[in-house]
Amino acid sequence: LMTWKCSLMGLPYGGAKGGVRCDPTRMSLAELERMTRRYTSEIIFMIGPDLDIPAPDMYTNEQVMAWMMDTYSMQKGITVPGVVTGKPLLLGGSLGRVEATGRGVSYVVMAAAKELGFPLEGARVIVQGFGNVGSVAARLLYEEGCRVVAVSGSKGGLYNPHGLGIPKLVRSVKAKEPLLEFRDGGDQVSNEELLELPCDILIPAALGGQITERNAERIKAKIIAEGANGPTTPEADRILQEKGVFIIPDVLANAGGVTVSYFEWVQDLQFYFWKEREINLRLQEIMTEAFKRVSAFAKEEKVDLRTAALMLGVKRVADAHRLRGLYP
Repeated sequence: LMTWKCSLMGLPYGGAKGGVRCDPTRMSLAELERMTRRYTSEIIFMIGPDLDIPAPDMYTNEQVMAWMMDTYSMQKGITVPGVVTGKPLLLGGSLGRVEATGRGVSYVVMAAAKELGFPLEGARVIVQGFGNVGSVAARLLYEEGCRVVAVSGSKGGLYNPHGLGIPKLVRSVKAKEPLLEFRDGGDQVSNEELLELPCDILIPAALGGQITERNAERIKAKIIAEGANGPTTPEADRILQEKGVFIIPDVLANAGGVTVSYFEWVQDLQFYFWKEREINLRLQEIMTEAFKRVSAFAKEEKVDLRTAALMLGVKRVADAHRLRGLYP
């Protein structure tokens, strides 16, 4: 997926995923550091600023990326900030990286609403997964005039048809207060119930496989923007397409993270860092233009956005392969 995502966004990257099978929530900070450094040492031959550049994903953060960068740098004998992205600012990280994925989701929702002639003012939004991606997308769409009627965490969610107080809720969650104990919240709902509530825009930003053939018929959203990777199964996707739901696929919708990782890498190579406003403007331009390309191609080829996005991603790689030819 990452190969096609990077290709679609015009980034000079391939794609891969990797990790360690463990439960970091049950590990001490010292255990997490030792594991991270050992993992980095084991893959050191295949990573580097000109090889493969790890970036944060589930259960990783700036500290984990700092350990990876330090381990690589100590073994190389020089500081190499460009070996990973998602680092702390002090170690060559980029402004805007923490919010990038959620911000990218909000940008493509705005672009889709504009193309569809769908007013965001008063639009009902549901966000499954109020973590780094979902909370940022919710906040930005709230600022655009949307009514965020439901959000959820790992233990369930809150629903208020009149809208939740997102700025207060974001502050509460940042203060490590349980989402379900938010004082200005609404009725408690399960993650399964949340997906089927009345809304205009649904943002699944939790785990994969949340929208399935079992619940797709009951989903009432007009627009779905996939903040998570693979939240919709192929069977559910077919049902939703038949219902006329406008789906912005994960390969496009959540590409903001890798795009700003690219920005961070570029800044590290130059040792010159951009202002946050410049980063956000560049991200919005790239996300909006990518959406327009995918939408236009989908209409031209008479396919859905997911198929169009993957076709464009594959086409760019294939075109590059043909131009380079085959080395004996």
